[in-house]
Amino acid sequence: MYMPLPRDEVFSELGSSPAGLTEADARTRLKLTGPNSIKRVAKSTLLKDFLHNIFLNLFAVLLWAGGLMSFVAGMPELGWAIFLVIVINATFSFWQEYKAERAVEALKDLLPKKVRVVRDGQEREIDAASLVPGDLIRLSEGNSVPADGRLVVSEEMRVDNSTLTGESRPIYKVSEPLEDGKGFIWTEVPNMVFAGTTVLSGAGLMIVTATGMDTEIGRVAYLTQAIKAEMSPLQKEIVSITKVVTGIALFLGVSFFLLGIGLAGLTYAESFIFAIGIIVANVPEGLLPTVSLSLAMGVQRMAGKKAIVKKLSAVETLGSATVICTDKTGTLTQNHMCATRVFVNNRMIEVTGTGYAPEGGFFVGKGPMTREDLKKEGALDLLAIMALCNNAKLHPPAKGGDWTVSGDPTEGALLTIAAKAGLDIESLEKSYKRVSHLPFERIRKRMTTIHEAKGGLRAFVKGSPKEVLALSTRMSKGGMVVPLGDEERALILRENDSMARRGLRTLAAAYREVERKDKYAPAEVEQDLVFAGLVAMLDPPRPEVKEAVADCHTAGIKVVMVTGDYGLTAKSIAEEVGIDKDARLITGDELGAMTVGELREALKKGETIFARVAPADKLRVVEALQANGEIVAVTGDGVNDAPALKKADIGVAMGLRGSDAAKESADIVLVDDNFASIVDAIREGRAVYANIKKFVTYIFASNIPEVVPFIAFVIFKIPLPLTVMQILAVDLGTDVLPALGLGVEPPEAGIMKQPPRPRGKRLLDFATLARAYLFLGPIEAVLAMSAFFFAYWIRGWTPGDGMEASGAIYAAATTMTFAGIVASQIGNVFACRTSTLSVFSAGFFRNRFVLFAIAAEAALALVLFYTPYLNRVFGFAPLGLYDWAFLSAFPFIMLIAEETRKAIMRKARPLAPSHQKA
Repeated sequence: MYMPLPRDEVFSELGSSPAGLTEADARTRLKLTGPNSIKRVAKSTLLKDFLHNIFLNLFAVLLWAGGLMSFVAGMPELGWAIFLVIVINATFSFWQEYKAERAVEALKDLLPKKVRVVRDGQEREIDAASLVPGDLIRLSEGNSVPADGRLVVSEEMRVDNSTLTGESRPIYKVSEPLEDGKGFIWTEVPNMVFAGTTVLSGAGLMIVTATGMDTEIGRVAYLTQAIKAEMSPLQKEIVSITKVVTGIALFLGVSFFLLGIGLAGLTYAESFIFAIGIIVANVPEGLLPTVSLSLAMGVQRMAGKKAIVKKLSAVETLGSATVICTDKTGTLTQNHMCATRVFVNNRMIEVTGTGYAPEGGFFVGKGPMTREDLKKEGALDLLAIMALCNNAKLHPPAKGGDWTVSGDPTEGALLTIAAKAGLDIESLEKSYKRVSHLPFERIRKRMTTIHEAKGGLRAFVKGSPKEVLALSTRMSKGGMVVPLGDEERALILRENDSMARRGLRTLAAAYREVERKDKYAPAEVEQDLVFAGLVAMLDPPRPEVKEAVADCHTAGIKVVMVTGDYGLTAKSIAEEVGIDKDARLITGDELGAMTVGELREALKKGETIFARVAPADKLRVVEALQANGEIVAVTGDGVNDAPALKKADIGVAMGLRGSDAAKESADIVLVDDNFASIVDAIREGRAVYANIKKFVTYIFASNIPEVVPFIAFVIFKIPLPLTVMQILAVDLGTDVLPALGLGVEPPEAGIMKQPPRPRGKRLLDFATLARAYLFLGPIEAVLAMSAFFFAYWIRGWTPGDGMEASGAIYAAATTMTFAGIVASQIGNVFACRTSTLSVFSAGFFRNRFVLFAIAAEAALALVLFYTPYLNRVFGFAPLGLYDWAFLSAFPFIMLIAEETRKAIMRKARPLAPSHQKA
C-alpha cells in the first residue's frame, strides 16, 4: 500500500515525520506491536520425542508386555534383555526421526542486533528489537535491513535480495513513488526493502512499515513452523510392518497359549512361557536398528554423490519421488552470465567461450573474425561502451581456480566479452576517466556513465534495448554516424525479439557528446543518442543436466521448473535441457489467478514451467502436486523457499548459494547446487529401498526356524530346541551384519528405467512374506531341527529313546539349532541379494561387505559357543568336529534351493530386456 505514495503521504500514513518518532511514541507503539524479532511457536521437546519412542511406539508396547511377562514367568534375564531391545529400538527410531530444527534460528540470525535510527530529530543507535512501524532508519553499504520498509531517500542503492528470492542479481532501489507495480515480484519492488536483505552499495533512509512476525521474513517463519512434519514413505512402511508383525505375533502367541493348555496339557505357567517364546520369535527386534544403519550407509554413499543428507528417512523417500520441482538459476544453469551474440552494423556475430574466462572467438557464419574485422564492424566500440558503463570487476584465477567477477554477473559477462575481443579494460578505464554516474533504475531501465574523452566529455548509455532505441536518433554504421531510420529500427527490434525468444538477455549500448556540468540529470543526458548495437547473454545450462533430465523421464519422474526469471528465458532453458517442449508456461500473475482445482488440473497435464513467480508461490505448487498424489522433491535456496522445502516430501537446498534458513528446512543439501546430483541421489534412494526389501526378506526368513522349535516342543513333547535368549542372539546378534551387507548392495542395472514405486505398494507385500515365510523360512526350519536331532543322535540318542531336557547334551542340541539357523542364514544372505536373477550373474563376490559380515557372524557364534561366561548366559555349549561337518552343508542347501526357485521364476516370467543383468 505504501508503494505508490509520495514521501509526505508515507510519513502521514505511518504517523511519522522526517524527524522520526518521539521516544514516547516509540515506547507506546512497542507495547502494541511487540519486539522486532522472530518468534518460535511451541514444539515438542527432544525428551518427549524420545520417551514416546520408548513407551508409546507399537513395537515398544509389545516388547514391554513381553518383558514384564518374563519377570512374572521367572525369567529375569529374558526380561532385562527385552528391555534393552526397547531402548536400542527407541534410540535408533529417535535417531532416524530427529532433525535439527534450526530454521527459525537461522531466520533470526538474518536480523541485525543494532541499527541507526532517527528519533526526536536525532540519529542514534538502538537495539533492532526496539524498532516499531514509523521508525526512520539510516541504511548504508554492508548493513542488514532490520525490518520491512519504504525508502524515502535512495542514493545509488543496490540491495542483495538473495536471502529472500534465491536470485543472486542485485536489485536497484529508488525512493520515488511507483504507480504500477504489476511488472515486479513483491520482494523486488524498487522502493521497498525487506528484513534480512543486505545493502550492497549506496545509502538511503527507510521508514519502517512492518516489524517482527509481520515482516516478509516473519511470515516465512510462521509458515515454516506451521507446517507439520509428516512421516516419510519409509516411516509409514515401518509403521505398516510393525502392525502386521504385531498382529501375527499376538495372534500366534494367544493361539499357542490356548493350544498349549487345551491340546498339549501344559500348565498355565508353561503355556505362558511358550506364548512369550512365540511372540519374541515373531518380533524382528533387529529390524529398526538394521533399517537405520542401512540408511546411514546410504547417507555415506550419497555424500560421495555431493548430496548431504540431514534426515535418514530422506534417503529412501528421494528414491520414490515422482516429481522434481526445480529452480532454474544455478541448478539447471551454471549461475553465471555469458555473452554469446553481438548485433552491430546490422550483422549478427556469434561468440564462443564459457564462464568469465576471457577465452573464445568471434564468428560470422563459420568464418572467424580478427580484431581488425571487429574494429571495422564497430564491435570494438560497442564492447568498449559496455566495459566502461560498468561497475563490475573481473578477477583472474587464484591458484588454479576459475576467473571470477565481483559485482553484477551481467556486467561481469560484458567485461569478459570485451576482454575476449582484445580490449585492455584497465587501459580503457585510464583513457576514459569516469567523471559522473547516473545509476541504473528499474523504472528507467538503463544506466549512464560520463567520461573524459578526446575533445570533451562523452556519455555512455547501457540498458533495455527498446528504451535505449527509443532515445536514439542516430546509429553507428560502417565507421560512420548516420540517421537511425524506421527500417533500421525495425531490424534491430526484430533481432532483439528473436534473441529474446531463444532465452537470451539483451542489452543495448549508445553514446553522445555532453557538456561539462557539476550535476547531470537523466532526462537531459539520455536523449539524441547514437545507437551502437546489442549484446546478448545467457546463463548457460550445466552440460550434465540434459542427460540427468533424460534419466528422470526414463525413470518416470516429471520435472517442473519454478523460477523468478522471465517466461521466454525459462522456456528456452527448459527446451535446451530436455524438459518437455510442450510444457505449459504459467506466469506468476496467471498462477495467482488460479484456484486450487485449476492448479491441480494444470499439473496433471505433463510437465509445467512457472515463470516470474515469487518463492512463496512454490508452496502452492508443492501442495497441489501432493494433493494429486505425487511424491515431491523441491529445490530451494532463498529464505522464502523454507516453507516449500519443509512441506515437500523431500526438501533439497543449495549448498553453495543457499541461505541458512533454506538449508536448515531441507532434508538434503547439494554441495554443488547441481540438478544432476539430485538424479544421482534418486538412483541411490531407489537402491536403498530395494536393499531394505532384501534384508527384510532375510530377517523375516529366520522367524520361521525360531517359531518351529516352540511348536515342536508343544506338539511332540520334546525338549525346547531353542531358548528365547538364543532367539535374541540371532535377531540382535548374528543377523545384523549380514542384513547390513544387503543394505549396501550396489544399485542393479536398469533401476532408473523403472517407474517410481506406487504410493500403495507395500514394503512387506504378499510376495515378500510368501518368499520369507513359505519358502526360505520352512527350509531353514527343517535344517535347524535336523541339527537339533543330529546333536542328540551323534551323542548316542536313538529315535524312541527319551531326550534329556537339561545338561550338556541338551545345551549342545540347542547350540546346534542356533548354529543351524546361522549356517542357513549364510546361504540365505547370498540368496536374498537378488529376487529373480541368479546371484552368480550379479557377481557372487561383488559385495565385499557381505563377505565381511559372514566372517563376523561366524566369529560371533564362535565367541558365544566357546566363551564360558557367554555360553552360560545363553545356554550354549562347544560343538565338535562332526557337528561342524554336518552344519557345513546348510549354506549350500539354502543357495541351491533358492537358485532353483529363481530359475523356475525366470522361465515362467522372462525378464524385461533392461533388467537382464544386475
